[in-house]
Amino acid sequence: MVYLTFIIPIIMAIAVLVIRMKATKHPVTRKKIILPPIFMSTGALMFIFPFFRVPFLQVIEALCVGIFFSIFLIKTTHFEIRGNEIYVTRSKAFAFILIGLLLIRTGLKAALSLTVHVGETGGMFWILAFGMIVPWRIAMLIQYNKMQNQLQNQNQENLLEMEIRGAN
Repeated sequence: MVYLTFIIPIIMAIAVLVIRMKATKHPVTRKKIILPPIFMSTGALMFIFPFFRVPFLQVIEALCVGIFFSIFLIKTTHFEIRGNEIYVTRSKAFAFILIGLLLIRTGLKAALSLTVHVGETGGMFWILAFGMIVPWRIAMLIQYNKMQNQLQNQNQENLLEMEIRGAN
C-alpha cells in the first residue's frame, strides 16, 4: 500500500507532462482551466472515512506548502494569441519544476510516512495537491481573461479599421 502512494504520483506526473505538451497544440478555454480542480475536488470524499482524516494543524501545513508550490507553476504558465485563439505556451522550465516538485513531494512523503499514518499522509498530500492546483488555475483564469479581453479589443480594432477602409 505504501509503495502505491509513491508510484501513483509518479504516473500522474508523467501524465500531466504529456497532457501539458499536447495542450500547447490546442486552444485553451475557460472550461479547460476550471474543470481540473472541480474534478479533483471529488477526492475530498476520502475524508468521509476516518482512515484519511487529517488534524487541523496538518491541514494548514499542507495547504501552505501547496500554495507555495503553486507559485512555481504560476510563474511558468503563460498564454499567447495565435490567430484568433489563446494557447498555452510551451515551457521547458515547467517540466523541470514539475519533476522537482514531484521529487520534493516524494521526499516529504517518505519522511512523513515514518511518523504519520499512511491514510493521514494520503489526506495531507491530497490537500497539498489541491492547495497547489486551485491557486494555479485561478491565476491561469485571470491571465486567460486578460488575454481574452486583449483579443476582443484587437478584433474590435480590426473591425473598425475594416469599416473605415470600406467607407473610403
